[in-house]
Amino acid sequence: MSKIEKAVRTLSDLGLTEYEARCFVALTRISTGTAREVSEVADVPRSRVYDTIERLERKGLVSVQQSNPRQYQAVSVDAACERLRDDYSSRIDAAENALQQVDRPDTVANEGMWSISRSEYVTDRVVTFLDDAADSIHLLVAADEVIGDRVRHHLRDAVDRDVNVFVEVPSDEHRDEFEDALPGATVVTAPDLGTTNSVYGEFPAKLLLVDGESVVATGIKERDPPDVVRETAVWTYGRDHGFAVWTRELLDNRIEGGTADRETDRANARDGDR
Repeated sequence: MSKIEKAVRTLSDLGLTEYEARCFVALTRISTGTAREVSEVADVPRSRVYDTIERLERKGLVSVQQSNPRQYQAVSVDAACERLRDDYSSRIDAAENALQQVDRPDTVANEGMWSISRSEYVTDRVVTFLDDAADSIHLLVAADEVIGDRVRHHLRDAVDRDVNVFVEVPSDEHRDEFEDALPGATVVTAPDLGTTNSVYGEFPAKLLLVDGESVVATGIKERDPPDVVRETAVWTYGRDHGFAVWTRELLDNRIEGGTADRETDRANARDGDR
C-alpha cells in the first residue's frame, strides 16, 4: 500500500468518506488547487469535488478562496488532526451517552465460559474484575511479564479499599518486588509457579480469583519475536459455575495447606542467617 493510500485509509477510519479523504490528501500535496486540479490529483470525479470540498470546509479541514475559479487549500496537518481528534472524541461521548440510555437487564448472567485472544483485552478483563472486588483477590503469577503497571495500580486500589489481596509469585525476588509495589497485600513465594510446563506451545501466565467467583485464567504463547507477549485467557463470573467452583476450591486449598509451610520455611531461613 502506498503512502497516499495509507493516509486515505487512515482518514477513512477516522470518519471521513473516501472522497473526503482523497480530496484532503490531494490538497496536502499541493499548495492550493481548483476543483479540476483536485479532481486530477485525488482521482475523484470533478462533479463530486464541489460537494466533497463543501463538507470538508464545514468540518474545518479546508479553506475556500472566493475567486474565479474557486481555489481550495487544506489546513495544516496539525490543525486537521486536532479537529479530527475533537470530532472523534465527540462521537465517542455521544455514543457513550446513547448507550447509557439503553435499557439493560437488572442482573448479569452468571453462567458460561468466555475466551479472549488479545493481550490488551485480557488486561481489560482483569482490571474490571479487580475494580469490582469487594472482599478478596487471590492472584497466582507464573509469568511476571503479564503483570504491568496498570494491573499493579488496580491491585493497589483494591488494597486501599480494604480488599484482602493475596498474591503468589514464583521466587523471593518477585515477592520483594510485589511487596514494594503492593504495601498491605499478602505476598508469598510459591516455587511451583516457576516450574510450569508448556502445553501446545503455551505456558501458564496468571490465575485470578475475585470474591470467590470471578475467574480469569491466562497463558502466554512461546515468544516469537522474544519481546512480544501474546497472552490469551478464559474467564467466568459465576459463583456456581463449575470452573469457578473448582478454582475456588483449589486456591482455597493452596492458602490453607501451603501458606503455613511457606511461612515456616521463610522463618527457618531467617533464623539460619542469624
